[in-house]
Amino acid sequence: MTTLEGRVALITGAGGALGGSHAALMSSRGADIIIHDQDRDAAEKTADAVRANGRTAHVIANDIRDTKALAADIAAAEAEFGHIDILVNNAGVSGDRLAMEDIDEEIFTRLFDIHVKGGFFAARAVVGGMKSRGYGRIVNTSSVFGMTGSANASHYAGAKAALLGFTKAWAREFGPFDITVNAVAPGFVPTPMTTRPGQENLLAERMKSIPLGRSGTPRDIAYAVAWLASDEASYVTGQVISPNGGWAIMGI
Repeated sequence: MTTLEGRVALITGAGGALGGSHAALMSSRGADIIIHDQDRDAAEKTADAVRANGRTAHVIANDIRDTKALAADIAAAEAEFGHIDILVNNAGVSGDRLAMEDIDEEIFTRLFDIHVKGGFFAARAVVGGMKSRGYGRIVNTSSVFGMTGSANASHYAGAKAALLGFTKAWAREFGPFDITVNAVAPGFVPTPMTTRPGQENLLAERMKSIPLGRSGTPRDIAYAVAWLASDEASYVTGQVISPNGGWAIMGI
């Protein structure tokens, strides 16, 4: 089994379904977890799950768009633990399905500030320490739509595609320091963020297009993240793993 014994992982957006699942699995494999989320109560619930696995949890509660506060809080957490080995850039929001003409500046800015700006500055806050220690793992959370695009969701698809650009650029830039950078691009995973009342017919149609015949689960995505964060994936960098049940099969 993949071990993360002795590692410290920072997971942004860890109060949500995906981030909470990442934290639970990674702590069960030996990692201490720095739990970031805008919602302190949600972050504390994740912290309880980490502690139930016998690991240490540290909570950071702030808006990822406040990059100065984020950097200060990450620096304080790193000082407490002595190192941050793993960053999972998971914080995100869903974008309402909107035609391009209906995406105003406020909606556009919110999506890019959370996914792109937030991911960039979270990585910026940890990469110096990773370079100095000659070790690091960064896993960016994109989306299958960042790979394929999606009609009526260009703001979301564009933000998630930007994270794939970061993944490739950072893999080249940080590789000489033994820092790997990869991305997961989940397919459909029902969570409170991705499902809304009235979408039952849409979801039923979506299931028909998935060869494995089911939607994903948060744990399906967490397994991929935990592997990329481990030493088993030490020769994997600049890559995208898309747990999507076969809905999108990308060629070379």
